Amino acid sequence: MVFAQAALESSVSIVGYLALFVGIGLVFVFVNLLVGRFLRPHNPHQEKGEIYECGEPTIGSSYVQFDLRFYIVALLFIIFDVEVAFFFPWATVFGKSEQLAELAEAGQAVQANDLTENATRLLQEMGVQSPTIPAGGQEAIAASAKTLSLITLIDIGVFFVVLMLGFFYVWKRGDLDWVKAVVNERRRDRTPTEA
Repeated sequence: MVFAQAALESSVSIVGYLALFVGIGLVFVFVNLLVGRFLRPHNPHQEKGEIYECGEPTIGSSYVQFDLRFYIVALLFIIFDVEVAFFFPWATVFGKSEQLAELAEAGQAVQANDLTENATRLLQEMGVQSPTIPAGGQEAIAASAKTLSLITLIDIGVFFVVLMLGFFYVWKRGDLDWVKAVVNERRRDRTPTEA
């Protein structure tokens, strides 16, 4: 009961700090926008509405005539860049659980009815606040660590399969094939339509 109450108090304080941080951030943004609205000059004219060194010729309004392939490639880069960042925490947990399993299998996780310094450090780095020896001793530690590494391996496998399915879908649609898309558009423009 004491642990549950301490965990609840800790969670509430974290949520409170996050709410305070978000509130201060929003106030900061809106105050700066408000000050900027009153201090910046307001002198609109036609030249300010034109494109500036973007390399795309304008047809109609200069705000909408950009090739969408630029945005698609940028979005794909952002998506895959962010998704790859999820591999780091997985690799950390997987590596630490494998190290713990090796320690336990070698008989170096428990000495004199207490966890060794290396085993305690690994468990604390994986998020266990006050690690203790389980009922099965070193065998239970090794089995738990192997189970954790297997779960993380399955988890990242599923994540990677979903990521690759998205990549193959984009590839199959031709969103990554710039030259082919331009050549196909030119061929369609040159071939006469039969009546």
